[in-house]
Amino acid sequence: MTDTVATPFPLRPTGVRLPVPVAATQGTLALAILPRHEPPPPAGDAGAGSVVVPIDQRQRRAVEEWARRYVQAAVEIVGGDRPASQLLRWTTPEVYADLRRRALLVARAGGHQPGLARVQPVRPRVLSVHACFLSTDVVEAAVHVRYGERSRALATRFERVRQRWLCSALDYS
Repeated sequence: MTDTVATPFPLRPTGVRLPVPVAATQGTLALAILPRHEPPPPAGDAGAGSVVVPIDQRQRRAVEEWARRYVQAAVEIVGGDRPASQLLRWTTPEVYADLRRRALLVARAGGHQPGLARVQPVRPRVLSVHACFLSTDVVEAAVHVRYGERSRALATRFERVRQRWLCSALDYS
C-alpha cells in the first residue's frame, strides 16, 4: 500500500511563468508598444534639418559649412592643437573665455602648452552638422565630432551681428 499525501492546492511546476496580458500602453509615459501597420508620415527633405523659419538651401549649406569649420577649430583649440586666438573674432567673450579655460585644463592635464604644437594623438573630425534656423539671424546646431573610436556631441548657437556670425553658446557633452 502506498501512502499519498493530499495537498490543499494543486502543484505547479516551478520556473514556469504564466502569460500576462499586454495592454496597448504601459507605464507613466503611455508608450504604445503595439506594432505599427502603416508607414510613418513623411519627414520632408531628408537631411534638411529643422526649419523654424524658411531658409534658402544655399544659405543653409553655407551656414552649416561655416559651423563645421568653426567647431573643427574649437575642438582643436580645446585639444591643444591651435591657439584660442584663432576664433576670437567669431566668438562672444563668454564662449572665448570658456574655450581658453578648457584648453588650459587639457594642457595642464597633458603636461603641455596649449596651442603651440600638435599634441592630440588622434585628430578630431566633425562628422555632421544639423542646423535649426530660429530666425534669419539665429542658428542653433547639433554637431557630431569623432575622436578616433569615440564620439562627442556639441550644441552650438550662432547669431549674426553686423553681417558676421558669432558663436554665442558652445556646449560639450
